[in-house]
Amino acid sequence: MLATAPVVTLADLLPRTRVRTAALVVAGAALTALCAQVVVPVPGTPVPVTLQTFAVLLTGAALGARRGVAAQGLYVAVGALGLPVYADGAGGWSATVGATGGYLVGFVLAAAVVGTLAEHRRDRRVHTAVPAMLAGSVIIYACGVGWLSVHLGVSLARAVELGLTPFLLGDALKLVVAGLALPAAWHLAHRES
Repeated sequence: MLATAPVVTLADLLPRTRVRTAALVVAGAALTALCAQVVVPVPGTPVPVTLQTFAVLLTGAALGARRGVAAQGLYVAVGALGLPVYADGAGGWSATVGATGGYLVGFVLAAAVVGTLAEHRRDRRVHTAVPAMLAGSVIIYACGVGWLSVHLGVSLARAVELGLTPFLLGDALKLVVAGLALPAAWHLAHRES
């Protein structure tokens, strides 16, 4: 008898194969790259508003920790190699370690944390999914603002002004939408089964 893997994340609702896993990782990286192209420049800061964080939170929760980290790691790697996947079609090593490099590292770490929380069923109810997404956002900002401070040679307070404060409202909206989307997807999945 063929043993089936337990359903832990949304991705586990699909039959588990190496090809499927690879396709999901590539799709997660592609979603992040696509969302990076939705760019709204913010005057006075090198950090634009994008939908990347939304993609990171969704892929982390939907794929789980290992696949989410792989998807975000792939995204960062192909960008570092020069493919134009970062915000505004940027790519290459200088873009990877530039002003927004800390956010890229934060994407990988956030996918791990949000994925782990999803594996512990924190993505199935709004009252637990929103805090899981908030945890991911905090990680992204901690890495991003910290690196921005070092990269620009400014105080941490100034880095917060440049790399956090202008984005709070938009990212609050993104994390709430992600926190609503995952429980809704689980609800739909259970109705179909």
